[in-house]
Amino acid sequence: MPKKFILKILTAGEGGVGKTTLLHRYVEGRFSADTKMTIGVEFFLKETELDGQHCTLQLWDFGGQERFRFLLESYVLGAKGALLMFDLTRPITLENLEQWVNICRKNNPNLPILFLGTKNDLLDDVMVDDDYAITFQEEFNLFDYLRVSSKSGENVQEAFNLLTRRILERQTF
Repeated sequence: MPKKFILKILTAGEGGVGKTTLLHRYVEGRFSADTKMTIGVEFFLKETELDGQHCTLQLWDFGGQERFRFLLESYVLGAKGALLMFDLTRPITLENLEQWVNICRKNNPNLPILFLGTKNDLLDDVMVDDDYAITFQEEFNLFDYLRVSSKSGENVQEAFNLLTRRILERQTF
């Protein structure tokens, strides 16, 4: 019987960047425009199979407001990877990336983090170009960068597959 992996994955980023919406799109396959602000932490489960490996993804949705951040450090233990998100239409959501990286990597300095620019469906409002985003990817040693849209579903599945594949590559069998 093939080994089944349970992988704890964090979602991090400022409030309003679309963490909860992305998780609803991935787990339930639908866009939810009326999500409420996450208070503290919520989590979702998703069963998936990737490259013949069965995985249960525990998706931890961190509240983005600063007043909740003191809670988050206790939730990162055991994480195997993270999605670090910013809003392509709001450059200010890039300001605290170092703080988010430090929270996610508190117990594992080599934690694989995928960098996501959200709300790519709002093309007329995008204010962060790829070259600028990639400077943050390089500065914080984030293993890749993608633009996603929870509304259209663009690159949502790809983001989770990319991160899951990177985590599985690092597992010792």
